[in-house]
Amino acid sequence: MQYSIKYYKTITFLIVALLGFNLEAQEVPEVIGHWDLEVQLGDQWVPSWLEVKQSGSKALVGYYVSYAGSARPISEVHFKDKLVSFSIPPQWIGSQYMMFTGTVNGDAMEGNLLDHTGTPHAFRGVRAPKLLYAEPEKWSKPKPLLKENALDGWMVPTGSDTNQWFVKDGVLTSPASGSNLMTEEKFMDFKLHIEFRYPEHSNSGVYLRGRYEVQVEDSYGKEPSSVYLGGVYGFLTPNENVAMKPGEWQTYDITLVGRRVTVVANGKTIIHKQIIPGITGGALDSKEGEPGPIYLQGDHGPVEYRNITIAVPEK
Repeated sequence: MQYSIKYYKTITFLIVALLGFNLEAQEVPEVIGHWDLEVQLGDQWVPSWLEVKQSGSKALVGYYVSYAGSARPISEVHFKDKLVSFSIPPQWIGSQYMMFTGTVNGDAMEGNLLDHTGTPHAFRGVRAPKLLYAEPEKWSKPKPLLKENALDGWMVPTGSDTNQWFVKDGVLTSPASGSNLMTEEKFMDFKLHIEFRYPEHSNSGVYLRGRYEVQVEDSYGKEPSSVYLGGVYGFLTPNENVAMKPGEWQTYDITLVGRRVTVVANGKTIIHKQIIPGITGGALDSKEGEPGPIYLQGDHGPVEYRNITIAVPEK
């Protein structure tokens, strides 16, 4: 028996409509979304982050960010009766799979995990804020964040090693690996200008609100990557690698509005109004809805910064 093209189109339409109905009728798992977490390490709570999303009609997958390292994929997230669990292989430290088990209750999550050394830790967290809103119509005049020969307005994080940073003739220098450094003032939305220079093989980073690292690393001649110069570490890859050779001064002009970031490196727009999903490894905290400092990484090698200015929205 032969059927007309109209018949096949009608049958296809009905199948698609029924599938759409079934998908809409399915309850969206409560665990889906982005989660700002904290993991207990001794007497401290350190930042962490989790994304869970649906793959196809049933499977759940995701990404996890620990207090160090990059966002790591989760091949399968298990969720039933408010219980969530998954495992991921080690990245930099330890040899065991991390085992994560928690309970979801509305916009809150808590539970326990075994880290890559087999050590247990409690965790807690809340659903991350969306932070998606329009860019301000007006910006203030840029103000300098760095004095000519003093570290006024800057501090090392609580619990850090002795400060190795110093300023001379307007150049902020970390001569060797040591503590990180951050502004005393906190910012929400801003336009940041910053210039930097590093020797061969060195590595640093500019953390926006103290949570989102824009990578500063000797990446000359490499393919673009989220972990090379200009990338938002582990999340956003630049459209090209514009890194200069080590020893040359380079520039960032970074605009952050909510979760949307634009990175102009050495005069070229390499990331344009892209959404940062969550915190990157090494963040100060996971309180994404709050203002945070400009935070410079000083524990990965020598680096210099200069001409640091910031503009904020005008009311």
